[in-house]
Amino acid sequence: MLFLDYCDDLGPIIKIIKNGVIPLLQIGIPIILILLGMIDLGKAVIASKEDEIKKAQGMLIKRLIYAVAVFFVTTIVVLVFGIFVNSGASEDIEGTQDWRDCWNNY
Repeated sequence: MLFLDYCDDLGPIIKIIKNGVIPLLQIGIPIILILLGMIDLGKAVIASKEDEIKKAQGMLIKRLIYAVAVFFVTTIVVLVFGIFVNSGASEDIEGTQDWRDCWNNY
């Protein structure tokens, strides 16, 4: 009964995080970074200055790398926490399995 009460209290927060915050971070931020890089490159091409084009290309490549990193950060964090929960070290910590059950059920 305590487990159900605990999960029911956290249910709305877990739903917001899993269905709102994580997709926004995982998809929205990389799209914004790529669009900003494309806008900078477009401005440099329109200005027709070779040094600005090279600088904008470098910034676009950096932003692409940042976008890929942001996309995979969430997956890596969930994977690491999953390994922690499944390892023998987490058996001593009370409530660890309860947290994972709540996360998976919502």
